[in-house]
Parts: sequence; structure tokens; C-alpha cells
Amino acid sequence: MKHITTILLAIILIAIFLVYGCDDTITNQNIDDIVIPSKNVSYSQHIQPLFNVKCATSGCHDDNTRAGDLSLTSYANTTASSLIVFPEDPDNSILVWAIEGTNFKLMPPIEAPVTPLNENQIQGVRTWIAEGAKNN
Repeated sequence: MKHITTILLAIILIAIFLVYGCDDTITNQNIDDIVIPSKNVSYSQHIQPLFNVKCATSGCHDDNTRAGDLSLTSYANTTASSLIVFPEDPDNSILVWAIEGTNFKLMPPIEAPVTPLNENQIQGVRTWIAEGAKNN
């Protein structure tokens, strides 16, 4: 009986380590380590994970708060208005103006709990829009 208890305890411990050790959540601490390529930017691989950490957080551009009447929680929400994302024309996209702080308040703001986008991230968003703002 003691042998069976030891085996069951070992199985439970292994299961706990597997569940908690396989967390692939991207956080603010490691999002800056992800390099967005200079071409063939993928919305699902590069842009949405960036938005999930930097923009679509509670109190900001999530589905409940919709700061500025904008949710960045999905492709459909992000591209709902051609004023926000103007496919193939990042210079006329309000999203780009906001993340660059050009004629707009910088987003995310300096006082936010996350850091503003770095140059690679800004260029990645610009490239994604320039490439047609595809749902890829």
C-alpha cells in the first residue's frame, strides 16, 4: 500500500510540474525579446500577442473598457475602422499615429503599467499595415 501511495504522489507531482512548467503566456517582461521580422509580418504570431500584452489589457483597449471606443483583442476589432488601420497605408492609420505619438498621445502612455512599444514593434505594426493588414 505504501508503494502505491508513493507512486500516486509521484504522478501527481509530475502532473503539477507539467501543467505549471508549460506556461507559454507572453508577458511584458519577455514581449520585448520577440523580434518582429521586417517583412511577412503575421497578425496572429506578431501583432496580436503584442497587443495582448501592451494594449488589450484591463482598463485599456480590452472588450470591456474599450478606451477611445477601441478594442484590440482580435483582428476583427482591430480592423473594424479604416481610420484606425488603413490597409497598405500606415502613415494614414490612427493606430500608427498613437504608437508613435505623432499628433496623438503616445500609446501606451508613459504612466501605463506596460512600457511603450520599442522601435522594432512599431516598425512591425507599420509593416503589417503596409503589407495589407492581413489576418494571417
